[in-house]
Amino acid sequence: MRFHLIRLLTSIAALIVVALLALPAQAAGLLRDADMEHALKQIAAPILKAAGLSPERVKILVVDDSTLNAFVISNDAIFVHAGLINRLESAVMLQGVIAHEAAHIANGHIVRRLGNLDNARTISGLGLALAAAAAVSGNGAAAQGIALGSSTSAKRAFLSHTRAEEASADQSGIRFMKSAGASPQGLLDTLNIFAGQEALSVGRQDPYMRAHPLSRDRVRAVAGYVASYGTLPPDPTAEYWFARLQGKLSAYTRAPSWTLRRLKSESYADVRALREAIAEHRNSRTNKALAAIDTAIATRPKDPFFYDQKGQILLETRNFAAAAAAYGAAVKRAPNDPLILSGYGRALLASGNVKQALDALEKSRRQDFRDGSMLRDLATAYAKTGQTGMAALVTAERYALSGRMKDAGIHARRATGLLAEGSGPWQRAQDVLIASQRAAK
Repeated sequence: MRFHLIRLLTSIAALIVVALLALPAQAAGLLRDADMEHALKQIAAPILKAAGLSPERVKILVVDDSTLNAFVISNDAIFVHAGLINRLESAVMLQGVIAHEAAHIANGHIVRRLGNLDNARTISGLGLALAAAAAVSGNGAAAQGIALGSSTSAKRAFLSHTRAEEASADQSGIRFMKSAGASPQGLLDTLNIFAGQEALSVGRQDPYMRAHPLSRDRVRAVAGYVASYGTLPPDPTAEYWFARLQGKLSAYTRAPSWTLRRLKSESYADVRALREAIAEHRNSRTNKALAAIDTAIATRPKDPFFYDQKGQILLETRNFAAAAAAYGAAVKRAPNDPLILSGYGRALLASGNVKQALDALEKSRRQDFRDGSMLRDLATAYAKTGQTGMAALVTAERYALSGRMKDAGIHARRATGLLAEGSGPWQRAQDVLIASQRAAK
């Protein structure tokens, strides 16, 4: 698992809506992990299909924040806080969250709010969007500072949904769940977590409440929908992947002692071994960590993500050749997973196989540009092979992804001077340069 921070400036020019985002300095970030994102995809896919959305296009991404929240800021990603995932008790509760957020996309709430969101799919646009979204985890004033329209006429708040939108998303979300074979009770159970928070001051509410107005009438309406649609039995596949998602996330975000004390309560043997491996690795007991992950691999020998975890343990303990072999086994089983390819490229780079590393990292970037660690390693591989223009370009994109637009502009300007004018990479550098110039205004 890798932590990618999206750092906020004191103010960020809203390239998407031509507005100024007056935000306090803070940081938000994503937790990128191949296993977790695969688990999220397995849980979300039936819901997204029922909503008429593509599971290949709409990614579910985990925000490195212990508070309870979930949100959408574009039509191709749903963000869920790590704290909310750890707080939920079942796969169907998470499916309820995803169904509600998917409904905001399917019902056109995001399109109406942002108008043209094409820039949010670019490197700089994603960094800006994440920076904007991070405001909902701050105080109420910060969230209110994100507005649509011109700098002289702020319109509707950027993140906060109206009560009408929330009611619409609840109704559609429950319909999606029913169509997908997921019990609508999951959404009601999730909303009950926030019961009574409307009576608290804004500063004491969970971020979810600030972005998703919750009232007793809304909860009663959802309860009525659930009574009408009925409940459904749990889906064993979804429950397995939820246990694996929550088990891995908690093993990385809670103290190793907490994880080790609770191993016996884990009903899935492979998930139990995975959690043990992570906890022992974090305790610097490498032999025990490797023994545990080998137990998980023996349980599911075709699973690429256990090899990916083994590769990470070996890489972080500086056993580079063995790490490359473990990642290679993962790539053999999942040749197109961008995060596995990213880890493989890093291990190859560390072991001195620069050309092979470059191939893996370039393939990873083509699949998913959101991985900041991959971009850093890719820039290193380009530099080591004498491709200084490409190294500058990828570095510019990495800074743009993290919201550091001034630094992005410096490297983008350098890249435009080194790359062939009019080429694809030169155009990418121009995009980042223009974005940094707009941000400076």
